[in-house]
Amino acid sequence: MQKDEGHATNEQPASNGQQDRKIRDFLPLLKIWSDQVSEHVIVCGDPARAAQIAESLDTFEELSFNREYRVFHGTLGTRPLTVASHGVGAAGAAVCFKELIRGGARNIIRVGTAGSLAPDKLRDGDIVVAQAAVRCDGLTEQLVAMPFPAVADPRLSLRLHQAVCDAGATAHKSPGEGRSEYGTILTVGAFYPELEELPNNYYARAGVLAVEMEVSVLFVLAGLHGVAAAGVFALDGVAVDFDGAAYDPHREVVAGAVEISIEAALQVFRDPEPRT
Repeated sequence: MQKDEGHATNEQPASNGQQDRKIRDFLPLLKIWSDQVSEHVIVCGDPARAAQIAESLDTFEELSFNREYRVFHGTLGTRPLTVASHGVGAAGAAVCFKELIRGGARNIIRVGTAGSLAPDKLRDGDIVVAQAAVRCDGLTEQLVAMPFPAVADPRLSLRLHQAVCDAGATAHKSPGEGRSEYGTILTVGAFYPELEELPNNYYARAGVLAVEMEVSVLFVLAGLHGVAAAGVFALDGVAVDFDGAAYDPHREVVAGAVEISIEAALQVFRDPEPRT
């Protein structure tokens, strides 16, 4: 079957492999129907990266592109898969994650970029798989009390880390040479600092590995709704003492780590374990 890059209509949604759907809801921000969401989903911030991921599938079609939300339906072999972009930051990402879960998503992997908070062992082009996230996102305290943890599903995240290692990014490599680590991520609500300092340095001293802007939201919503979630991050710079002046994620070393991250996420979904 050839890849179809045309736009699907909501009147004839692509099959997602789920059975016995009782209610067909319209998801207004994603602009798709609930029965167009597969159980297995890959999310990312950049709409262009969503297209890059979709093009790696065996078949795909674009379902919608509304604001920062670009959604594709595709297959890996015979297994249906949804790919969606969620933009930058917690509030917009929460909309995407919530609507995907409403649509029936049961296993969600975020593929993204992050800044290193441990430059002695993680540099540009290295990869971190999130075990948990620090909730400095500025949003999730409005969803559930702060003592509620933001944690990855252990089975899904460990399988994701193994897939990263299988792709050649291991902890045995030197920093900046395609190394990978498994640990805690910081999620923040602000990218550029102003009068208040970013919490990056504080959490670097606490042993947090990297910083990004959305995964704590995914982990909290997944935890509240009984969904498995994981995250893999290509490092695009060092975020200790960060002021944004030298930030440049558009480099080959970062692109290579992103490609490994995408392939690892796809590998997990090629033969996923059933969620119990």
